[in-house]
Amino acid sequence: MSEWAAKRFWTEAGVSETGGGFGVHLDGRRVRTPAKAELIVPTRTMARAIAAEWDAQDSKIVPDTMPVTRAANAAIDKVAHQHSEVARMIADYGDSDLLCYRAESPAELAARQAEAWDPLLDWAESVLFARLHPRTGVMHRPQEVEPLARLHAQVEMLDNWALTAVHDLVSLSGSLIIGFAAIHDLHPAKTLWHLSRIDETWQQEQWGSDDEADATARRKESDFLAAKRFYDLSRA
Repeated sequence: MSEWAAKRFWTEAGVSETGGGFGVHLDGRRVRTPAKAELIVPTRTMARAIAAEWDAQDSKIVPDTMPVTRAANAAIDKVAHQHSEVARMIADYGDSDLLCYRAESPAELAARQAEAWDPLLDWAESVLFARLHPRTGVMHRPQEVEPLARLHAQVEMLDNWALTAVHDLVSLSGSLIIGFAAIHDLHPAKTLWHLSRIDETWQQEQWGSDDEADATARRKESDFLAAKRFYDLSRA
């Protein structure tokens, strides 16, 4: 039995300015979110990107090929209505940040983690005013309350569009610090993604690749890069 999919019904997607931002329309008909809210985004650049995704659809609509549209829907339908809850969930990653959990052995992996991750923790201290401390092993050991409170306050200050992007940047990488590094343009997004994959890269070097794991990694990387693009579009 074939899966139902909505079919293309429009000829051209366009963009128009409204009092609260920029809307997208299909043959003059406003695009709405799944919750039936009007899809109004903060920048013309983002609206044009969404219109381009709609224009690129063939006979059937494939949501997986529309990352900017999906993220805008999430910002409007979900994050806008539970901003504090989402901010708290993302800020909680600081207490178990990927960058803080180091291998006890082998020494080569521990050295690679330190070389890649220590500069990110140093950057967080100097720019975000929050020093997180690394530890060996996988057992959770809480960070100090004060730096976590500073990080939480900075997450809470993000607007709905930025928080939507940071949600994916953090949850995909496992690191609140990498999420902040991405929106601060510390390194290119692809570089930051690879820095989050130190452990997986090491395992692959030791044991070889796995087709299923590789496919999952490629999908996550694509989503990470899409989240950074969404953040940039919300500021363009």
